[in-house]
Amino acid sequence: MLTIALGTLRTRWTAFTGSFVALALGVAILAVMGLALSSAADAPRRAPERFAAAPVVVRGQDTLTVSTPAGVRTEPLAHPRPLPARTVAALRALGPVTEDRSFPVRAGGAPGPLVGHPWSTAAFAPYELTAGRAPRAADEVVISGTWAVVGERLRTGHGPVRVVGTVAPLGFERAVFHSDARAARLAPVSTQLVVAADPARVRRVVGDTGRVLTGDARRLADAAPDRDREAVTALYALFGTAGGVAGFVSLFVVASTFAFTVAQRRREFGLLRTAGATPGQVRRLVGAEALLVGVAASAAGCVLGAYAAPELAARVVREGLAPGWFAIGDAVWPYHLAFWTGLLVAGGGVVAASWRAGRTRPAEALREASAETGVLTRGRLLCGTALLLTAVATLVPVLLADPGELLHRKTYISRPMLLITAVALLSPALVRPLVRMVTLLPSRLPGAGGTLVRENAAAAVRRTASVAAPVLVTVALTGSLLGAVETLNRARAEERRQRTAADLVVTAGDGLDPAALRRLRAVPGAAEVSVTAPSAVYVLEEGVALVRSEARAADPAALAATARLPLTGGRVAGLDDDSIIVNEEWERHSVGRRVSLWLGDGTRRTLRIAAVMPAGTGGNGVYVTPANAPGAVPDRAEVRVAHGADRAAVAAGLREAVRSSGGRVDTAEAWLRATSPRTDGRTRAGFALILGIALLYAGITLAGTLAMAASDRRPELRSLRLAGATRAQVLRLVAAEALTVTVVGGVLGVLVAAVNLLGMDGALRLLSAPAGPVLPWPALGAVTGACAATAVVSAVVSAGPALRR
Repeated sequence: MLTIALGTLRTRWTAFTGSFVALALGVAILAVMGLALSSAADAPRRAPERFAAAPVVVRGQDTLTVSTPAGVRTEPLAHPRPLPARTVAALRALGPVTEDRSFPVRAGGAPGPLVGHPWSTAAFAPYELTAGRAPRAADEVVISGTWAVVGERLRTGHGPVRVVGTVAPLGFERAVFHSDARAARLAPVSTQLVVAADPARVRRVVGDTGRVLTGDARRLADAAPDRDREAVTALYALFGTAGGVAGFVSLFVVASTFAFTVAQRRREFGLLRTAGATPGQVRRLVGAEALLVGVAASAAGCVLGAYAAPELAARVVREGLAPGWFAIGDAVWPYHLAFWTGLLVAGGGVVAASWRAGRTRPAEALREASAETGVLTRGRLLCGTALLLTAVATLVPVLLADPGELLHRKTYISRPMLLITAVALLSPALVRPLVRMVTLLPSRLPGAGGTLVRENAAAAVRRTASVAAPVLVTVALTGSLLGAVETLNRARAEERRQRTAADLVVTAGDGLDPAALRRLRAVPGAAEVSVTAPSAVYVLEEGVALVRSEARAADPAALAATARLPLTGGRVAGLDDDSIIVNEEWERHSVGRRVSLWLGDGTRRTLRIAAVMPAGTGGNGVYVTPANAPGAVPDRAEVRVAHGADRAAVAAGLREAVRSSGGRVDTAEAWLRATSPRTDGRTRAGFALILGIALLYAGITLAGTLAMAASDRRPELRSLRLAGATRAQVLRLVAAEALTVTVVGGVLGVLVAAVNLLGMDGALRLLSAPAGPVLPWPALGAVTGACAATAVVSAVVSAGPALRR
């Protein structure tokens, strides 16, 4: 059988090229994914930056730690606590203490965001003066870099200052150093300090009031110390999803290609049966062919992955999707994983085809007619129906029990694959009526071209289904993934629009200082000013899960006047210092019930539920009063303009009031447009990679399937020539038929995407966030057009040789 399999591969190499390329590409992607994940797992530990030369760093309490029956649970606090005054006094008795402070600085002509520090902390990085001297007066600063020179005067949000010195930049921040006294006035609260003393003695003094950091642990005192971990997590999601999609699509393509190959070789298998081959031997022949293709394709894929992985790593670093240190290592296990997975995919993809080949009867050797019978086999019908019922059966319980699960990225990426496979298996029963629908108008045009296209595509059900399948996969994935994101974004935007009742919105990314807040409330014509601050609360659910909920601190009366919160129970006016507004995602969400929780600074409180909001798209957080958000800095104010007041004049007054804080004033409509939910760069890159893989597979499959079909269609095409059709007419007929079949696949893909999005829309309606499904028509059109162009070109090129004399 192995000799026959080798001979078959030599003579029918065009029939296996599509499977080989698809499988090699899938193995290459799996190898790249494994290499990237292994490299991310071996990430170097980031060294301390701002405190590389500090002896001991002491941070106030910045982590909430809760003991549960299932172990200790921890969460970072939204508002770290400063060290108690008595602890600081005890530390000063051990050695010199330097309090660290960080605050945003806005300066005209600066190359980017600036951060301010007291000059006494510069030595811990260490920063060294390259020109000038240290700051002494309140209006003197030292800057990092050369974007300003010594003696230059700068206008900042804290008033005019003069540059008296410069230090060499260290790459991790753009620093502006003030005198210690000035920094203490600009940032009164210090949450960490440096102590020049023995670490053991410092730990005894600090106890459980803070954390003592030495050695590499001093990096935890830097800004965003976990940024590498977040980037690595994003890489895991990106490459893991791409690998999963590659595995699914390659299995789909290999199975489809082998099924079509077996259908074309019915006479060949019939001859083998006539010569005495048993059904088992025929199955083993098809399996041996798949094994040979799998070994060669998997080996080629591993080689391709070894070359592609470093290029991809460099690309994701250039695009800012990975840290600068990210590079491919020398792990070996990803190659083993990719190679053996490729063989598994090849074997799994050929199981159904080999079973069908073994059922070929000896009489098939006498078949001359090309009419297709039994295209939708009993096994295909049962599997397709089972998958379809499974998709429905798994959707309904989720909608009833936890509709929010359908809004998670991992769900709306993986769930469409089940429905795609079901529709692809049942496609032989769907393509004939769809072909007739698509060709309804062309078939009524003068001439026989439209009728021939309709009858050819409708009669050759297996060929039509095989060509439509990759288009179905690509269009369905495009519509499901991009449509899910756009549907969620529309729902979130609609939630924000319905919730906003203000006329003007004031925002300040670095926070509004107390003086600016006083001026805001004094602006003539501002009837209501609702100032809110970001915070968080923590609750222990089911006794084992410590859950963080984002919160906004607001005055209840002003909030009720400037916002229309969606409520399922209670009143916004019922919010006070002893209560909280929660949403239905909380384990306890009954109005009047008391819940035990921790505030943003770790303070334990028991609050009464004053009102409950629906879960929505996940953006309905928690509302508390400012008394329950210690340390929260206001960053937004929603303003209602008094009746009859000039809105433009009020907006001008608000701008003047928040000028010192770098605030921005917009109309509610402009603010909603500016803050409308958008897909972030990592998500766009991930979807581009996934859809690029699907589109590449579609092109490979279309070209391979049409090339295989062309060899069987030679008698048919020559008969058309003998009947009087010109070469150009035959090629136009082939192109029109390929275009028709592509449209059929596109229609099936749109239907699958629509069903998936209707499930998501149902979940949003149950969560009180109806927005309506959004189909990304431009993307669907572009993908379908690319598939159509590939199909037409492949069909014409493959049919050309058949028309030669």
